[in-house]
Amino acid sequence: MSQRNRLTPGRKRSLSSRRWLERQLADPYVAKARRLGFRSRAAFKLIEIDDRYRLLRFGARVVDLGAAPGGWTQVAVDRTRAREPGGGRVVAVDLLEMEPVGGAIALQLDFFEEAAPALIRDVLGGPADVVLSDMAPSSSGHPDVDHLRIVALVEAAVAFAFDVLAPGGAMVAKVRQGGTEHRLLAAMKRAFASVRHVKPPASRPESAEVYVVAIGFRGVAGATPGE
Repeated sequence: MSQRNRLTPGRKRSLSSRRWLERQLADPYVAKARRLGFRSRAAFKLIEIDDRYRLLRFGARVVDLGAAPGGWTQVAVDRTRAREPGGGRVVAVDLLEMEPVGGAIALQLDFFEEAAPALIRDVLGGPADVVLSDMAPSSSGHPDVDHLRIVALVEAAVAFAFDVLAPGGAMVAKVRQGGTEHRLLAAMKRAFASVRHVKPPASRPESAEVYVVAIGFRGVAGATPGE
């Protein structure tokens, strides 16, 4: 390990904190994110998913839920060419204040609010072509509780997507290993032409995360999440 990649001695850290720092320093995606100017290594997960499914097309309208710190927003702006005339329109939504991403519109907003879908459609200038969600709840340390929390969060994101997506639209959302809950998955399969689970190479092998990629939105008749 080079001198600059060593942990600085003399500062007391917890074992979990030290392991996290060591993993970060050894992670090639972290180094690559810094080199290319991405705000998080998570950007490469979306890049790898989009390389496979080609969702973020020129001119697409995109909503990024739970966008902070903005890595996925950066990818969406680049791939839809939102900075160019006639390019896409990207709206980044988060409860937290987020440093602006050039070419994107940042909304500090709770997407759970009843008025949120209509507000976001208005800012987009129409229905969304793609809804992105890399959200995950804070860990409680109890696997069963954490599972219920992630399911509830994904259900809310899917319900939001049902409200804002244009016909033929797509969604990418983080779930957990083992896939999406059966009821939610059944609802998504009724609403989309194709629903698949994907673990992009940038996801750490030990991570329980996977992503559900839903393509070809065809409406929500009989497809309410969680029911």
